Amino acid sequence: MPRQLDLQASLLAAWRTNNRVNTELVEHLPAVLWHLAAPAGSGRTIRAIAAHLHNARCMWIKTLGREHGIRAPSRVDHHRVAVHEVVAALDRSSTGIEALLELGFACEGRVPPSRGYVWRNLSLDVGHVLTYFVAHEAHHRGQIVMLARQTGHRLASTVTGQLWQWKLEKSQVPH
Repeated sequence: MPRQLDLQASLLAAWRTNNRVNTELVEHLPAVLWHLAAPAGSGRTIRAIAAHLHNARCMWIKTLGREHGIRAPSRVDHHRVAVHEVVAALDRSSTGIEALLELGFACEGRVPPSRGYVWRNLSLDVGHVLTYFVAHEAHHRGQIVMLARQTGHRLASTVTGQLWQWKLEKSQVPH
């Protein structure tokens, strides 16, 4: 008889994969792209988009976790942050998001309410929280790829191919 999947371990592994995809994209961007802004629109640079991934996580960790003892990491300056600093920051904020998800698992599958959460458009069950965060970050990964193309710096297929490397190593597969 097959063993039952450990849903908590599976969802945490999915979050870690999302973070890995983000960090590998940022690490493998050609240096010339880091300072480029969109040809039209907000003027947000690729650096600012990468920093936003971390800073948005920090906002959610603070909003949902502070009352429950989860400390948000420091935000990064989207005008000055270097690639290696964003990668390190993403790893720190990923740990904070994991703590939020683990809090939800410990509380019958829901992140407990907090006074700081006034927006109230996100259901706080772990599945919706995880899906919202991954969708938000996938949107911004797409922006980065699109901006590279729009500015004449199409990313190598080895870089864009990594966006779809969601298979876990056998040792990482939850039981």
